[in-house]
Amino acid sequence: MKIRSIVAGLTLALVSSTAFAFSCPKHMKAIDAALAKKPTLTSAQMSDVKKYRADGETSHKAGKHADALEALGKAEKILGIKM
Repeated sequence: MKIRSIVAGLTLALVSSTAFAFSCPKHMKAIDAALAKKPTLTSAQMSDVKKYRADGETSHKAGKHADALEALGKAEKILGIKM
């Protein structure tokens, strides 16, 4: 019985991390599209957005999808993107 629980837990973890992985590029594209429209931001806000976008991509490539989504979410908040 314990083995089934462990296998189920590992399967769930694998599936959820894969779902996060596919979500990151969608968020990056949304940020890139918003930046292409030349939003009215202060230089500090623009700097933050670019930093969070870069941090998100770096985390995504490293397989740290929760960290990537957190960073990308901060950029989206500044840009007013609702997903």
